[in-house]
Amino acid sequence: MNNSADLLKELRIDRSAPPPPTSRRGLWIALAAVAAVLVLALAAWAVFGRARGVEVQTATVTAIGNGGASGSVLDATGYIVARRMATVSAKITGKVREVFIEEGMKVEEGQVMATLDPLDADAERTLASAQHSAARSQVESVRAQLSEAEANARRLSTLVNQQLVSKAQYDEAVAARDSLRAELTTAERNAKVAGDRLRIADIGVDNTIVRAPFAGVVTAKAAQPGEIVSPLATGGFTRTGIGTIVDMDSLEVEVEVGEAFIGRVQPKMPVEATLNAYQDWKIPGEVIAIIPAADRGKATVKVRVALKQKDPRIVPDMGVRVSFLEPKRDDAPAQKPGALAPAAAIVSRDGKQVAFVVTEDKASQREVAVGRSLGEDREITQGLSGGETVVLDPPASLSDGDRVRVAGADDADAAGE
Repeated sequence: MNNSADLLKELRIDRSAPPPPTSRRGLWIALAAVAAVLVLALAAWAVFGRARGVEVQTATVTAIGNGGASGSVLDATGYIVARRMATVSAKITGKVREVFIEEGMKVEEGQVMATLDPLDADAERTLASAQHSAARSQVESVRAQLSEAEANARRLSTLVNQQLVSKAQYDEAVAARDSLRAELTTAERNAKVAGDRLRIADIGVDNTIVRAPFAGVVTAKAAQPGEIVSPLATGGFTRTGIGTIVDMDSLEVEVEVGEAFIGRVQPKMPVEATLNAYQDWKIPGEVIAIIPAADRGKATVKVRVALKQKDPRIVPDMGVRVSFLEPKRDDAPAQKPGALAPAAAIVSRDGKQVAFVVTEDKASQREVAVGRSLGEDREITQGLSGGETVVLDPPASLSDGDRVRVAGADDADAAGE
């Protein structure tokens, strides 16, 4: 029993004894290691995280000017259309033999675009030519007979006066002469009909050749050799055209203006057109006409606008923004050109309208003056210039001078490498 009690006393913890001398030093070493890890993490974030900057989406500001007018009274969108455009087809149904056009090719008026198989047309012409020759031969034969009959009638006329032949014999000769005269008239008419039939056959042969009705540019090639084409939509595998030609000199703009604003538009009114594909290019123009009909469903009226500049970059069906301008007055003060920026780039900071302009890899906060709303864009009358790059939907954490990086730029750089 005494031995068990002694063993239990040896297992008892002596709380009055001092801690081991090495425990405090180990704690300090652990704390120092944790602090070093935190310092290294902060340094790595500063070098690799903050240096890379905030990832943002950007857009380019578009410059808008007055174009020699005092200002825009109305803005609308529309499309480039061609007033002179044709899908060229053959006048007859036939099989395509050759096609001489390609998309983008310029053609002149009367230039051959394609030919059809002329086998049937050539056979018709050959037959018509033979009939015409036969009719002309018949005319010559009757004319020769008539010449002989007239001579015989003149001879008998002299003899009957001398009572050398009977009156009946003379009357018979005159009747034969008159009959041949009538027969000659009929033969000449038949020859004329045969000649007309030959000219129609020539037209049939010519119809196997498809020519350009006017000078223009081929925008579509619709048929290939071996296909059947027809001017009528017969369905199946039959084509209705060889190709489409557009007269590029007839291009104009067609816009739809709301009924509530059509009163602002007048004929001969100056305009400024901006193609969606070339937003820095301002094309002067003027209103041609206001179509006197409204679209009940959309409550709009169509307006035709002429472009004063011709350029190969302008092609049909391009989207375009049109600004209707007031004529410039001599006493009106000159206005500075403005800019057009996406509405998503404008945010409110401290009660002010601002935008963040990206220069190299930094964002600069800039106060702006906002004008009209043009669809998803806003007119900027002060603070931004055309060509500058702005941040779309700036995050609340973005501040003036922060580093930024454009989303997708790193992938593009990697792809370039």
